[in-house]
Amino acid sequence: MAKSSPTPSHQSKVAKVKQLRKLSDLLDNAIRVPGTSLGVGLDPVLGLIPGGGDVLGGLISVYIVFSAATMGLPRETLTRMATNIVFDSLVGIVPVLGDLFDVAWKANSKNMDLLENHLESPQVSKKADSSFIFLLLGGLILFVIAIAALGFFMISLLLKIIQFIIPG
Repeated sequence: MAKSSPTPSHQSKVAKVKQLRKLSDLLDNAIRVPGTSLGVGLDPVLGLIPGGGDVLGGLISVYIVFSAATMGLPRETLTRMATNIVFDSLVGIVPVLGDLFDVAWKANSKNMDLLENHLESPQVSKKADSSFIFLLLGGLILFVIAIAALGFFMISLLLKIIQFIIPG
């Protein structure tokens, strides 16, 4: 009996997962620290750019969750993915400490693991409905923007304190 070849939709899903994994690796593990198994990606580097870097990194992370949603992941898995981003973003607003946390936490890699695990052994739960996906992604985008605004506020407050302490 001849083996059946994978369906085009399966092949496109596999290609999409490979693309998302490359994006995740770029954000979380692009460069190996010599002599260690530790990888550093663009996400913590982007985080060094006050406000804007965190927004860009957050929006790319939201794209990974969006792509996972289009592959039919259930609410529970999408919620766990969103929680990884929220946790990463909350700690990320703390200057320097947040960037160091980014190096260790690797929210995008965690989210890709969740996606790949689901696709390898799908759970019996049903996929998330479109209204849930819309609310989840909309909420994540608003959250990322709010975190950026908070970051800008903290930086401006810090600059005002410095100006007060050291008059120009």
